[in-house]
Amino acid sequence: MDLGKRIQSKEARVGIIGLGYVGLPLVIEFCKAGFNVTGFDVDPKKVAVLARGESYIEHIDAAHIRQCGTRFLATTDFSKLADIDCIVICVPTPLNKNREPNLAYVLDTTRTIARYLRKGQLVALESTTYPGTTDEDMKEILENGGLKAGKDFHLAFSPEREDPNNKDFSTSTIPKVVGGYTEQCLKVAKALYDSIVVSTVPVSSTKVAESTKLLENIYRAVNIALVNELKILFDRMGIDIWEVIDAAKTKPFGFQAFYPGPGLGGHCIPIDPFYLTWKAREYDFSTRFIELAGQINTDMPYYVVEKVGEVLNAKGKALKGSKVLVLGMAYKKDVDDQRESPALMIVELLLQTGAEVTYNDPHVPVCQGHRHYPEINMKSVGLTEDNLKEADLLILVTDHSAYDYAFIERHAGCIVDTRGAFRKNGIKSEKVYRA
Repeated sequence: MDLGKRIQSKEARVGIIGLGYVGLPLVIEFCKAGFNVTGFDVDPKKVAVLARGESYIEHIDAAHIRQCGTRFLATTDFSKLADIDCIVICVPTPLNKNREPNLAYVLDTTRTIARYLRKGQLVALESTTYPGTTDEDMKEILENGGLKAGKDFHLAFSPEREDPNNKDFSTSTIPKVVGGYTEQCLKVAKALYDSIVVSTVPVSSTKVAESTKLLENIYRAVNIALVNELKILFDRMGIDIWEVIDAAKTKPFGFQAFYPGPGLGGHCIPIDPFYLTWKAREYDFSTRFIELAGQINTDMPYYVVEKVGEVLNAKGKALKGSKVLVLGMAYKKDVDDQRESPALMIVELLLQTGAEVTYNDPHVPVCQGHRHYPEINMKSVGLTEDNLKEADLLILVTDHSAYDYAFIERHAGCIVDTRGAFRKNGIKSEKVYRA
């Protein structure tokens, strides 16, 4: 029986490599669809947690993992890839210290797959990357053993579109872009994803699929940079950027609202655009919009700390030695995900100035172990009346729904709001400063 028919009959065995914010939701969806799924991860702690039927990601309910039952096996034994029919790669694609693509996770994973690759298998990459990764870099590694892509095994790219804790869209309800190395590769990959998502969007090549994800995130990065730049300008002019946006979005055409903040966070928007910037150099092309947007968004934590210094200075206090309480370490509201969170940079900058920094985040009890911020090792403090009063200044970095903004404003002496959250909650106070 060919792989397409095995997928239709749910006899195909699915393997997910990387059991994080992208891979774990896929595991759950494939199990719900009736497939037997093996999850691969290099972290034995994650495997042990999943074996107990528990979850290490806040917005993924452990009940969903337990419902997978015997259909799901988590393992660190990559030799089991030999028994898998459809291999889906969901590993990180970070930037190095020079803001250049670090494909080590993808390429190391591909080399591991190559050791166990057999005829008839499907290998699909979901990690965001530059055009050419799948049908150039990965293909070369996979073909080293003699098997040929499109002839002996199937090769595809389908970009992840996860948005953690989005109440309106989930893995199964977000359309899935799919590109194959050949038409047959596309057909098989489409059949696999058709079994778990509301609709698939087939495109002509893996490069088009790779480029699609980059365009989606570059579009957001550029527009967020635009409103961030306007926020700084309007602040100097005494104009409320959030009121401006609210007025502009009443136009029923030609405008989409984007909102400013303390900088970009998450594993997509702060990183993905630079993959295309790097690849463009091969073609002697400068991606000026992307680079300018990246510069503006990367500079936002510096702007926030400068604003904090100005506010404290106006009150006759120096930033050095001041007690600063940061509200929110996650990169977006109501999640526990700290990847690339602007709060990390803000905390580091505050510490470098000599400020005494604490933080509160109801979703992040401990903040430590971050690759670029190894010196940050902190625990969330309680959001008590005493802690609020003792702080010389509060910085609202992440506007979690759990925060009682009226309580915070009542007991805090001074607040720098980077999200416009107090205004959104109807609180007008001389204690609150925009940033």
